[in-house]
Amino acid sequence: MRKTFNDELKKLHVRFAELGMMVNEAVFHATNAFVNHDKKLAESVIEKDYVINGCENDLEKMTLELIALYQPVTEDLRDVITILKASSDIERVGDHAVSICHATINMKGSLRIAEIEIEIAKMGEYTCQMFQNVLDAYMRKNEERALKIAKDDFFLDEELRKIRKRCVTIMQGNPKVVISGSYYNLVATYLERIGDYVTNVCEWIVFLEKGEIVELNPNTKQY
Repeated sequence: MRKTFNDELKKLHVRFAELGMMVNEAVFHATNAFVNHDKKLAESVIEKDYVINGCENDLEKMTLELIALYQPVTEDLRDVITILKASSDIERVGDHAVSICHATINMKGSLRIAEIEIEIAKMGEYTCQMFQNVLDAYMRKNEERALKIAKDDFFLDEELRKIRKRCVTIMQGNPKVVISGSYYNLVATYLERIGDYVTNVCEWIVFLEKGEIVELNPNTKQY
């Protein structure tokens, strides 16, 4: 019975890793599509989102079946629950990557604001790195690194405030950039929300190791 449970748990971890890799790719391509005004790349991310959704559904089904069949306790139960909860957060990251791609497509032809695009590019690169780091921390069950990654989210919060403020100032001075300014605000918000979900995954890493649910960023908001 124990060997069978371990085998099923390994399958669960493999599927979870697959979800993480797919979403990581989606975030990377979504941010690059926006920065490079690449409509085709954005469309490809949107088209592949159903695969991410299917993977998250598989994980939910597998975790619930594992709990029902083997009734795991203590560390085993935490392991299964963490995958269930963290996979949901990671799937939401994929949803925000898709939202960035929709903004990329809808913004095509709008007047651009170079200085804001530089800030968006910096924010996007930082977000991608945060997501890669949290996947690695999860696979290694590195609680110390998870705590550090959660603190990195404050940088995204500050970047969002800066971009919003600058966009408003520029739009007030030039009505022709109102549409593009609105999209910059949206994309910056999506990137900041990805950071929030990364923080959630950090919290699940801590739960996995300690069995306690700790709120690492009280300002985190989920959408």
